[in-house]
Amino acid sequence: MLFALRPNTDWYTVREHVSRLKGAKLTRFFTDGITEAWIDFSYCGHKFNINDSPGEYWFFVSDPGCSESILQTVADHFTRLLEPEPT
Repeated sequence: MLFALRPNTDWYTVREHVSRLKGAKLTRFFTDGITEAWIDFSYCGHKFNINDSPGEYWFFVSDPGCSESILQTVADHFTRLLEPEPT
C-alpha cells in the first residue's frame, strides 16, 4: 500500500537514513545503478519498501492494516531528510 511520496535524492543517503529510525532494520537494498533503487526495511513488525520513481520516492507498507501512527512516524522520519527546510 502506497502511503507517502517524497522528493528524490541520492539512494545511498536514503538507505543510510533507515538506520537512524530507532528500531528499523534494513533488510534489502538493490539498484540498477542508473535509474532505480529499492530499499526494504522492517519497523515495528511491519515490512516497508521505498522505490525511487523519476523525481520522487514512493513509500509502501506490506500490511494495509498498519497503524496510521506508525506510517506517520516513518513518513516524518524521511521528510526530515528529503524535504527542504522552510526559509
